[in-house]
Amino acid sequence: MDRRSLLAATSGLLTASSAGCLRLSAQESTTATPSANETESETETAGEEPTPTEAETTEEEPESEGETSSDVSGAPMFQYDAANSGTNPNETGPQTSVGQQWTARFLVRILSSPAVVDGTVYVGSNDQNVYAFAAADGSEEWSYKTGDSVVSSPAVADGTVYVGSGDNNVYALSAEDGTERWSYTTEGWVNSSPAVVDGTVYVGSQDENVYALSASDGTEQWSYQTGGPVGSTPAVVDGTVYVGGIDDTVYALSAADGTEQWSYETGGTMSSPAVVDGTVYVGSQDENVYALSASDGTEQWRYGVGDTVASSPAVASDTVYVGSYDNNVYALAADDGTKQWSYGTDGWVSSPAVVDGTVYVGSHDNNVYALSAADGTEQWAYETGNWVESSPVVVDGTVYAGNYDGTVFALAEQ
Repeated sequence: MDRRSLLAATSGLLTASSAGCLRLSAQESTTATPSANETESETETAGEEPTPTEAETTEEEPESEGETSSDVSGAPMFQYDAANSGTNPNETGPQTSVGQQWTARFLVRILSSPAVVDGTVYVGSNDQNVYAFAAADGSEEWSYKTGDSVVSSPAVADGTVYVGSGDNNVYALSAEDGTERWSYTTEGWVNSSPAVVDGTVYVGSQDENVYALSASDGTEQWSYQTGGPVGSTPAVVDGTVYVGGIDDTVYALSAADGTEQWSYETGGTMSSPAVVDGTVYVGSQDENVYALSASDGTEQWRYGVGDTVASSPAVASDTVYVGSYDNNVYALAADDGTKQWSYGTDGWVSSPAVVDGTVYVGSHDNNVYALSAADGTEQWAYETGNWVESSPVVVDGTVYAGNYDGTVFALAEQ
C-alpha cells in the first residue's frame, strides 16, 4: 500500500497521531479565494466516480401537514457542538422500533456525518458533492460539487455551511442555496470536519496543519504544524483548540493565536476528542480510551479495549460512550474510566450520539442501533443494507445517518 492509500485508509478509519512545530504564518500557496459556485476543480482527483444529477428520494408515511421542516433543528456540526460532546440535552429520539421516514440514494458511499439545522439536512458524499435535503421529506434543496470526495462533516453557522473536501479545499457555502462564498486551499486532503466558534473556522488537513480561518472571508488567522496528517475534528472549548493527529499526539492550542499549550503522546493515531467538564476524552489506535486534563494534558485514566478506538467519544450524564473496532460499544464512568456496560455488534462501531437516555450508533454490520444509556440493552436495530460508518444524528425525534452504499436514512417511530 502506498503512502497516499495508507493515509486515505487511516483518515477514513478515524472519520468519522511527538509534538509538532509551531507555525504561525500564512503559506503563499495556501489562499482564500472568494468565487462563484464552481463545478470544476484544477486539483487532481483520486479517480472519477459516477455522479448522479439528482438523488433518488423515496418517502414512506410522511409527517402530518401540521409538522413543517422548520420544526427540525439542533445538530449544527460533527458530534452536535464545538466540544464534540456527542449529545444535545434538548433533543428527543425514537426509543421504540423505527421505519424509514425517507431515504436519499446516491451511487457512492457516505462517510460524512449529517448536520441538521433549521429543517435542513446537510451531508457530504464520496460522489464529490455536498447536499442539502429537506428534513421533513428528503427532497433535495441544493447540491454543490467539489473536486473530490467529501468525507468531512459539514458545520453550519450563521447561514453558512463549512466543509472540507479531498480536493484540498475548505468551502464556505450559502446554507440557503449552496452558492460558494469562499474557498481556502491547503496542501492536503481536508477530511477533518470544521468546528466554528466566534467567527473562526478551525479545521485540520492532511498537509499536517491545523488551521484557523475567518468564517466571514476565509483568510488565515493562524496555522499550526503537527507531526503528521490531521484527519480528526478539532474540539474548541474555553479558548483552546484540542485536536488529535496521525502522529499519535493530542494537541491543545490557543484558539487566539495557535500557540501550543500542551501535547500528549499515545501509542497510535487519535480519534476526534470530546471535551466536557475540564476533561479531554479521546480514543487511540493503541486500543485505549484516554481521559486527559484539559488544562495541562495530564492523564487522568485510560481504559483498554480489544482493538482500535477510532470512534469519537460522546459524554453525557457522567458517562463516556465510545465505539471500538472490537465491535463493541462501551459505557465508561467519566471520573475514573470504570466500565459500566458494553454491547457487542457484528462490526466496527461509529461515533455515538446520546439523546434522551438513548445511545445511537452505526456499525459495519449494516445496522443503526438504539441502546439504553443506563444499561446498554438494545431498544431497536435497523438494517440499512450496508456499513454504517457515518455517525448518526438525532434531531426532533428522527435519526439521520448515511451508509456505505450511498444512502442517507431518516428513521422515525412508526
